[in-house]
Amino acid sequence: MALTPAHLSQNRHPHPVVWSNFRLEYAVLTAHWINRGQRALVCQSQIGGSQLFKSLLGRVHERLIFNRRVAVLVKRSGALVPSGSSMLDVGTGDGQIAKMIAAEQQGTSVRGIDIMLRVKTHIPVELFDGLVIPVGDKGVDVVTFVDVLHHTDDPGVLIAEAARACKDCVIIKDHLSETALDRFTLRLMDWVGNAPHGVVLPYNYGSRADWDRWFAKAGLRIETFQTDIPLYGFPLNLIFGRKLHFVARLRPVA
Repeated sequence: MALTPAHLSQNRHPHPVVWSNFRLEYAVLTAHWINRGQRALVCQSQIGGSQLFKSLLGRVHERLIFNRRVAVLVKRSGALVPSGSSMLDVGTGDGQIAKMIAAEQQGTSVRGIDIMLRVKTHIPVELFDGLVIPVGDKGVDVVTFVDVLHHTDDPGVLIAEAARACKDCVIIKDHLSETALDRFTLRLMDWVGNAPHGVVLPYNYGSRADWDRWFAKAGLRIETFQTDIPLYGFPLNLIFGRKLHFVARLRPVA
């Protein structure tokens, strides 16, 4: 039988129910993917906003706090390094602060170790596992830690390693946490200073009793323990000072 225009019109959609279901499923799928796209855009917007905030936070921190902090740390820590020493900085990052500390004393050589290697460093830096310092017993004159140990799970492990590796002394800059307020303040400082750089933050702060125990267990005696460190100007020092920071020089007992 020949198909007339009428037949073609009648047979364009031979199964109306199937065609109706197809259009419904198509509409549902289209709505689903549009919704996913909108959620992806919102997610990207949130991530972008978070990154922008952290970047801005980092710039503000550098302008108001970081530069003064570095200057004070370099002077205080550098004054404790014996001249002509070989110095190993643990958790050195790009090594800029370690280089500046070493420059405070004539004839001091410096290298660093870290669990991650930066593309650009200011001193020679070697990778290590975060637990064992890759130096023989008494293989270096001075071992330094600058705001590193509270980023570890157990500061006592690396303190003992530093005691083994050093010939002369161990120099530590870190924090004291005695109260809940101290801990809250230190966590805030740590987050502001390190979150923009993606640093792991275990917030493992020790009290003076904790530090004394770690030092004694490692066979180190305290030669200098300073808490009057003017890292912040007024009025920030009233909140973020309060003897929350210390610089110490320790020597092996034997």
